[in-house]
Amino acid sequence: MSWFDDLKTPKIKTQVSQRTSKVPEGLWVKCVQCGEILQTKVLKDHFQVCPECSHHFRMTAAERITSLTDEGGFDEYSEDLASTDPLEFDDLKPYKARLRSAATVTGLKDAFVAGRARLGGLPYHLGVFEFKFMGGSMGVVVGEKITRIFQCAIEDRLPAVVVSASGGARMQEGILSLMQMAKTTALISRLRDEGIPYISVLSDPTTGGVAASFAMLGDVILAEPDALIGFAGPRVIEQTIRQSLPPGFQRSEFLFKHGFVDRIVPRKDLAQELRHWMWRLGRQTCRFPGQL
Repeated sequence: MSWFDDLKTPKIKTQVSQRTSKVPEGLWVKCVQCGEILQTKVLKDHFQVCPECSHHFRMTAAERITSLTDEGGFDEYSEDLASTDPLEFDDLKPYKARLRSAATVTGLKDAFVAGRARLGGLPYHLGVFEFKFMGGSMGVVVGEKITRIFQCAIEDRLPAVVVSASGGARMQEGILSLMQMAKTTALISRLRDEGIPYISVLSDPTTGGVAASFAMLGDVILAEPDALIGFAGPRVIEQTIRQSLPPGFQRSEFLFKHGFVDRIVPRKDLAQELRHWMWRLGRQTCRFPGQL
């Protein structure tokens, strides 16, 4: 009899022990650029920027507002506006169902939040996109809210700031969404006639009809590092012109190099940069309290 005949086959556990610890979902995030595993809390403390490689993750509208306003310094308006379904559009699922789903996920009625804000004691009008709401697409409601920001900025004689994060015009609203490009652009002309500064902040991504209209018409255009900015996607362009695109095409640094963007600003410096430009451009024409 050989020596291994006395060995017993080990019993394999068929049930998971009740004492097995489980890591809560959402506690860790892997950086898509450097691969570092990051605590969600650490990422939040760094304004959703990887502390290892400085990759800028996308922010929610609420996070963006918090980072660009004083504590308690944001009063939302036009929050009751909500898309209907003017074209009764259906694709893989009805448009109304998509709206309900996006509203459930984000807690918003559409992809844009507008309000009167204060930053370092300086009042201004702020609008931010929520990319999680149907890719931050611009429909009738988004166009109306952006227009109201510009209108309120003119009435109050205060700067207007829009932070873009959008895939472009909303397909489900067809020509009505494309009309928002002309509508918002017309108000920018009025801002300039009144001498009211408009600062555009481009984050990842800023594309389609948003990039082709108000997002690229700011008196000052700021961009976050490595943000995707452009009208059509790189793959579509390559297939159209049948040529390879240069490295970094449609990224913030490429646009800055070619004069489409005024400054690239890391997120941690964005609030200070915004306040600087609002004061510099608006101190002669805006109605700042006590000329801070």
